[in-house]
Amino acid sequence: MWLNERRPRETSYALIHNDYKYDNVVLDSTDLTKIVGVLDWEMCTIGDPLTDLGTALAYWVDPQDPEELQRIRWGPTTLPGTLTRAELVGRYAQTTGRDVANMVFYRVLALFKVAVIIQQIYYRYHQGLTKDPRFASLGEVVTVLLRAALRSAEDGSL
Repeated sequence: MWLNERRPRETSYALIHNDYKYDNVVLDSTDLTKIVGVLDWEMCTIGDPLTDLGTALAYWVDPQDPEELQRIRWGPTTLPGTLTRAELVGRYAQTTGRDVANMVFYRVLALFKVAVIIQQIYYRYHQGLTKDPRFASLGEVVTVLLRAALRSAEDGSL
């Protein structure tokens, strides 16, 4: 209900990656601030470009985030000198000129989407359809992501 009530009216469309995060980009080895490639395009589609930023935010863990989020961090987003989620949104807005006033919606949507993806992997593991032992704890990851989405929705934080 929360997502449906806050769904923005799309104002533009673009090719979106739909799984945009650190481990899907290739950085320039001589300048780690430059992206030279983007990998893993099987979820790409046409849609609201802010959904890619929302996805990046769903994977982005800030240094002050709760310990449970720290434990499932996917990238180096807590290293000194790394932008926070809020700074990343600000940089995106400055660079693109897009209105980012509703970014909490996009992050909550992306957290939910990632939780659903992880839940289906965990389900396959639980059913014995895959044997990878790394998947055994994914049920907890789903809970952590959904808690983060709920916190963000309730307090309006990125």
